[in-house]
Amino acid sequence: MSATVGIIVGSRSDLSFAEAAGKVLDQLGISHELRVLSAHRTPGPLEEYVSAAEADGTRVFICMAGMAAALPGVVAARTILPVIGVPLPAGELKGQDALLAIVQMPPGIPVATMAIGVPGARNAAWFAAAILGLGDAAVAAAVNEGRARMAEGVLADDAEARAHA
Repeated sequence: MSATVGIIVGSRSDLSFAEAAGKVLDQLGISHELRVLSAHRTPGPLEEYVSAAEADGTRVFICMAGMAAALPGVVAARTILPVIGVPLPAGELKGQDALLAIVQMPPGIPVATMAIGVPGARNAAWFAAAILGLGDAAVAAAVNEGRARMAEGVLADDAEARAHA
């Protein structure tokens, strides 16, 4: 599949969240790359990466950040491609501050915002796949197949629960 996703985290401590998103993308057969770049500490390299990735065919960015959560907004300011923000459970507020920061982007700089932490990272990957599936029938089929597998798992659990009731 030709669809690609750029996953950006602000620090090494965020890598486990990126890996959760990467696993979903791998299961769906979607190529992706991971970068550790900070909106505050490496703004130049971040801007260079976003421009280069866009030119190389990346079609969606997933940005994961905690606390101030500037990363998704900075990326959204540098591209018109979809940006999905995942607030991470950092600091004393455990991601609530990041969630509020990400959802409050100014007009014209939208960032789709997911749940805090691993559930949000996984849903960011599913959402990126849904976006890519709009223009790629193979990605759309992979998303539908993945959702069907999840539904089968729930129905199997239901059958087992009813058998033991």
